[in-house]
Amino acid sequence: MLQLFKRLFSSGAATQPTEWKPLHRTPAQERLHARWIAQQVYLNWAGPYFKAYHFCKAGIQGHGLRVQLLNEPGRQGAVLLYDPSIGPGNFRHFFDLLRDRVLALGYNVSTSDQRTLHHEQYTETIEKHFLKPRPNDCTATGRCNQRYGNVVVDLVQVNGQPGFIRFFSNPFQDSIFTAPHSFDELMAAVLDLPPAPKEVQARIKQYAKG
Repeated sequence: MLQLFKRLFSSGAATQPTEWKPLHRTPAQERLHARWIAQQVYLNWAGPYFKAYHFCKAGIQGHGLRVQLLNEPGRQGAVLLYDPSIGPGNFRHFFDLLRDRVLALGYNVSTSDQRTLHHEQYTETIEKHFLKPRPNDCTATGRCNQRYGNVVVDLVQVNGQPGFIRFFSNPFQDSIFTAPHSFDELMAAVLDLPPAPKEVQARIKQYAKG
């Protein structure tokens, strides 16, 4: 499975081209997500993924959830690897939570799309949230506050099963923008949350299947 994920990271060609289509959640899914948020089920994974990210940066082989780093020209980010203890439903809610948390930092959703790629030996489905900063203070400062630049959140599934979430930022380099905040700061703003109390831990199974 790890070898398959490596091929997915490299974005190998599909056997046939596919187009991006709008990503929609049904009203029932939206209500379920709102309840999942209200009950703070995300606390079961936010802090642990944040800790795993810093373990990975330090080259420490931690226990529990796993993260891989993305450090490429023009973008920095992290890959949050799926763990079966989470459950597909919780992982999808967590994917949408990342969108919600970035929105609260002064962003708009530019697009939310999905597509399915049919490879020779497997099918890959990608759901994507593409977020842009709201330039609220361009006039006051003379330079637009880019915050962290554009932010992208991808949920990648293989043969219908969750594989990982890609979370990364693309800062603007143009001088009309302020200097970007670091991806470390973005991770802290989104995932540095307190541990889940026992009553929240008990809700994992309730949402695990969807």
